[in-house]
Amino acid sequence: MTGEASVKNDTNFSELELNGTSIQSDEHANEDPRTGLKRALKDRHISLLALGGVIGPGCLIGAGNALAKGGPLALLLGFGIVGLVCFAVMESIGELTTLYPSGGGFTSLARKFHSDGLSAVCGYAYIVVFFAVLANEYNTLSSILQFWGPQVPTYGYILIFWAFFLAFQMVGVGAFGECEYWLAWFKILGLVAYYIFSVIYVSGGIPGKPAFGFHYWNSPGALSNGFRGVAVVFVFCSTFYSGTESVALAATESRNPRRAVPLAVRQTFWRILIVYMGISIFYGVTVPYDDVNLGSSSKTLKSPVGIAIVRAGWPGGVHLVNAFILVTCVSAINSSLYIGSRTISHLAHEGLAPKFLAWTNKRGIPVNALLAFNLLGLISLMNVSVGAADAYDYIVNLSGVGVFIVWGIISYTHIRFRKAWAMQGRSPAELPYKSLLYPWTPIISLAANIFLGLIQGWTTFSPFSAADFVDAYVLLPAGVILFWLLP
Repeated sequence: MTGEASVKNDTNFSELELNGTSIQSDEHANEDPRTGLKRALKDRHISLLALGGVIGPGCLIGAGNALAKGGPLALLLGFGIVGLVCFAVMESIGELTTLYPSGGGFTSLARKFHSDGLSAVCGYAYIVVFFAVLANEYNTLSSILQFWGPQVPTYGYILIFWAFFLAFQMVGVGAFGECEYWLAWFKILGLVAYYIFSVIYVSGGIPGKPAFGFHYWNSPGALSNGFRGVAVVFVFCSTFYSGTESVALAATESRNPRRAVPLAVRQTFWRILIVYMGISIFYGVTVPYDDVNLGSSSKTLKSPVGIAIVRAGWPGGVHLVNAFILVTCVSAINSSLYIGSRTISHLAHEGLAPKFLAWTNKRGIPVNALLAFNLLGLISLMNVSVGAADAYDYIVNLSGVGVFIVWGIISYTHIRFRKAWAMQGRSPAELPYKSLLYPWTPIISLAANIFLGLIQGWTTFSPFSAADFVDAYVLLPAGVILFWLLP
């Protein structure tokens, strides 16, 4: 039942009175009563998870690939437009999660306000996104360490850190939050240091180097492949922005989600401005899109940060960049394991995944879900084999459209929620957090995610590549099938 009647009848707001509510009593418990997850994340953990947690290796390495394929203008447009969509999605998350801080984030809310099918599509698409991130970062981490210690084989580094991260996640969510808090500060300060260096560099402040400003926007130019390049960059940018919505999952384990979530959501603007727009501007002015090193096989040497430092006359700076990327890899793997395991656990609690995956130990760790998700990360070992490397690339590239699917479902869920809220005779003034410019934010976001999800594989048509076409679009029919298979 997914029509108007279901919205009105299946959503009982009488249990959710805003004064003296079940929400408030659950909120101050030591654990989430539905899932058994511990409420150990502090407000500062949530804030820094939202602000610095999204600074991953993709921003330092993958953005260089986007720059090469699209040019600086495409990078600016991609980060800017996808950033606006992300901002709208976060406004929806702020309104929904502040009212419903317990029990599963947006996957559970998709079930509450629509159906099991929509919840399953949202949850499994989200798992695909972070499974791809996890596998990719295990490979990136091993590649970076091989830059310093080539004696250890790639698979050796992967297996060592696979066990290390599994053990660390078992310590508890409080340790995870504290670790990510300090790693986020390190990443933010490192990125700001690069911005300062960039201003000095392009202004002629490096001895022996003339000022060149926006020269690379003129030569070789602002766009490298016209609209085709812009379309490619949109896919990259969607992957870079993934994780911003994870505050909805973290709310379940927050000590005070009513305060922490709105604070994190309000930081979205600054996150987009400081991190993503900063990257798109400073990468575009310090590195030309035709620099041969952007296509290097070395993870370190292809980073725009490393390229800019070498071009400025400091070849030894690549070791500093290597260390910085290493830290972002550690954070990305840590966060991916957290997000993936919690998503699997929530799906299991909804009856949309095997029940044994819902089990949590005394520390509030969903052990079975964590182990299952980390096992998926071992697909990174495929990249060690020459024959399996192509298959690995196709698997990792699945994540692009997955982000648009998840974001679109969040926006649609928000629209359904407001419809149900109005049908129950409730006023928007009663909401603890009100989305900016509702209903335009979720409507525009939903339309944008549908559009971006459909065009993200546009480059596979000319010249047509059957394998790349399937890779770009297979999640769409898979999602439709999953939706119709479930009631």
